[in-house]
Amino acid sequence: MTELHTDYMQEGKAPTFYLEEEHHPEGSTMLGFWLYLMSDCLIFAVLFATHAVLGRNYAAGPSPADLFDLPLVAVNTSMLLFSSITYGFAMLQVERYEKKATLFWMAVTALFGIAFVSLELYEFAHMIHEGAGPQRSAFLSSFFTLVGTHGLHVTSGIIWMFVLMAQVAKHGLIPENKRRLMCLSMFWHFLDVVWIGVFSFVYLMGVLG
Repeated sequence: MTELHTDYMQEGKAPTFYLEEEHHPEGSTMLGFWLYLMSDCLIFAVLFATHAVLGRNYAAGPSPADLFDLPLVAVNTSMLLFSSITYGFAMLQVERYEKKATLFWMAVTALFGIAFVSLELYEFAHMIHEGAGPQRSAFLSSFFTLVGTHGLHVTSGIIWMFVLMAQVAKHGLIPENKRRLMCLSMFWHFLDVVWIGVFSFVYLMGVLG
């Protein structure tokens, strides 16, 4: 905020400007991010509800049992779960002000995230190659929308992680970076919880139900 301080007692003196920095309140940042996560919850709730309604409409096309490779999906799930653990290790190092260790565990987390997205893209490409694209049936439309939306969130989290790694490497574990890392932690663990729902509701129930 810029405040104008003028010395009215001395005629002819030019106005003097002072720049006073305001620190962003930590509480408002966390509240705002919680509100964002709640809005994301609503988005995924709508997508889950849509899949629940359309998930049995195959239009004489392939069913989940015909398409899903559960061992591959299990490996993909483990990648995301491991990434959640490694990010937890990163946050422990943040509390100890260990910059190098924090960057190491963030890099490991990003690698797990990249592996997750890569396997998901492989699954999508394989299904489309087999003629099971999103336009094939209502089931596949809802599947690609739900899983693809989650994948876009993970991709955004990976980009965010690399940006924060650059910030930490340059500025260290200053309070602002700690706050940003905490927000990313909430986001990343939220995506883990959503994926557990996807794995259970979409994949397992789709194949075994």
